[in-house]
Amino acid sequence: MFVDEAEIEVKGGDGGNGAASLRHEKFVPRGGPDGGDGARGGDVVAVANPHLRTLIDVTYRTHYQAEDGGGGGSSKRRGKTGADAIVKLPVGTVIREAEDGLLLADLAYGGQRVVLARGGRGGRGNAGFATATRRTPRFAEKGEPGEKRRLHLELKLLADVGVVGLPNVGKSSFIARVSAARPKIADYPFTTLVPNLGVVRMEEGSSFVIADLPGLVEGAHAGAGRGHDFLRHAERTHVFVHMLDAGADRDLLEDFATINRELELYRAEGPLSENLARRPQLVAFNKMDLLPPAEKLDRAEEEIRKRGYEVFRISALTGAGVMPLLGRAVQLLAETAAQPEELPPAEKPAPRPKRGLHVEKAGEGEFVVSGDDVERLLVMTDLDNEEAVRHLHRRLERMGVIGRLRGLGAKDGDRVKIGKIELDYVD
Repeated sequence: MFVDEAEIEVKGGDGGNGAASLRHEKFVPRGGPDGGDGARGGDVVAVANPHLRTLIDVTYRTHYQAEDGGGGGSSKRRGKTGADAIVKLPVGTVIREAEDGLLLADLAYGGQRVVLARGGRGGRGNAGFATATRRTPRFAEKGEPGEKRRLHLELKLLADVGVVGLPNVGKSSFIARVSAARPKIADYPFTTLVPNLGVVRMEEGSSFVIADLPGLVEGAHAGAGRGHDFLRHAERTHVFVHMLDAGADRDLLEDFATINRELELYRAEGPLSENLARRPQLVAFNKMDLLPPAEKLDRAEEEIRKRGYEVFRISALTGAGVMPLLGRAVQLLAETAAQPEELPPAEKPAPRPKRGLHVEKAGEGEFVVSGDDVERLLVMTDLDNEEAVRHLHRRLERMGVIGRLRGLGAKDGDRVKIGKIELDYVD
């Protein structure tokens, strides 16, 4: 089954809690704090696997969670780092945030690794809070929660040659003739509902990947006839074979212009998605075995050649004329391969803009505090530990939170919401 879109949820491992421990050893007076730090949680990592062809695996497993980091121990022992969770995806997969479509990664080559969700950092043990004035802290930090994301995956086939054309012009028959692929073939439009990939092996030892891109229709660039589903697979194709049905009672020039118009109008993100109609293109008059009128073909071929395209007359059914077409495709591939593709590896997705501190009054006796730093501080604080809460209060005062609340008229006993946690205000 060919699956080219999917949604998954990923979560990095939570950081391990720091340990609150005091040395209790014989002959060691004033042993002091010795609680170790918690370890970092594992990341969720996408790995581009060149042997995968569809996203069907992630439709059966839609949740990926990395291992949590281990907690710290006494004698300043650090916890065990959480193991990463690996998501294997086909080369050509584009990864976006499901909520807002933010592009996170474009898997362009085999073995590329991209962090999808980072693990939380480990909390500090009480040994890390010891100072000259606070020699025996009896509290430690909790681990930071790992990132959680819902992602949309979209596969764009990485084929060297793409066969395009209106429905039922013989694209699937051509793929079956030149490769070992066995697509469904029938005499009605839209027989092919998903792209078919095949490998063409030439006599001199060279080979290339060819894709049968399902039949396009007028308006495909705007989504007509599942146009976006089909056209996105053309974005990474180096050379097009534009197939026309010479045996049908149709205007070949009009059909030729219809497909090129859709290729020209289609736009998507990415360095290889613009100007699809300007890619190297070979034109194939198919179904020559039906003996179409020579005058009709000569007139159409002359006009197409005037526009700068090479024309080949072939029969996918008998194989006539196919080898010269394939040989020319190999030459064009060699020429386009010399042009570098700007697809830099992205080991980590671009971070979202950091949210600064924001304090506002939500109602009578109610206040809301937001910001990445202050929310992280709160979730890593053990609110059941009185000494840890006092330390939190001092941190909030240094960050300016208490001053802003005081300026907004906060009084003792008012409710302050930070993230998902509510606290009582104490000046």
